[in-house]
Amino acid sequence: MKRVTVSVVSHLQGPLVQSLLADLNRYCHASIERVVLTCNRPESLDIVPGGQGLPLEILYNPHPLGFGANHNQAFRHCNTEWFLVINPDVRLHDDVVSALLRRVTPRTGLLAPQEISPTGEPIDNLRGLITPWELIQRQVLKRSPPPPNHGGWVKGMFMLVRAEAYRQVRGFDERFFMYCEDFDLCARLMLGGWTVDHHPDLAVTHAWQRDSHGSTSHLRRHLTSLLQMWASPTYWQYRRWMARLTPQDV
Repeated sequence: MKRVTVSVVSHLQGPLVQSLLADLNRYCHASIERVVLTCNRPESLDIVPGGQGLPLEILYNPHPLGFGANHNQAFRHCNTEWFLVINPDVRLHDDVVSALLRRVTPRTGLLAPQEISPTGEPIDNLRGLITPWELIQRQVLKRSPPPPNHGGWVKGMFMLVRAEAYRQVRGFDERFFMYCEDFDLCARLMLGGWTVDHHPDLAVTHAWQRDSHGSTSHLRRHLTSLLQMWASPTYWQYRRWMARLTPQDV
């Protein structure tokens, strides 16, 4: 049964997109009804709709949009039960989509696999509350805080979201142009009564680029998004919710 619409955004990443489409067709073809590929910047793609073995719709933006705005735009083309947000630099090794769908419960709002590096090392894509101390540990002390036992959020590189839940919370908050929009979406889903389910025994490879570490403009966007997040009602509602949460609540 075709249950999933896939959203991929390319930032001059044609070769990566081709590899991802090949992976999706090879492993996940049975679950995917359509792939919506958004070109956020002008680029010449060596991709023919249908040529990758999957129904493909290509959108060309007249001007660049933010992460959330691009995926919200793609969601308007979603008529399936599930909506997969996935980065072009993700590589698949098996049918992780079907494996995740087999674990759905009535309260599941979002599913995510374990993120691993190209060398096979686990990356901590399940995270808890973002605080200044948490960032100091991660960025300055180079020490990753332990993942939360419950109520954590996952990064936006791979998010399999129930379309009903995505619609209910109105998708990504487009006020976040880049960074923190993944936390915000997960927080609003959980505050709305849905679960965010991370499955560490299912894995995808992510060649993660830390753009904010090497670019002044990306660093500025990152800091702006952090300040915006810390000032948002969602952040403080999620913080209070986490403080009250017990294992029986999830």
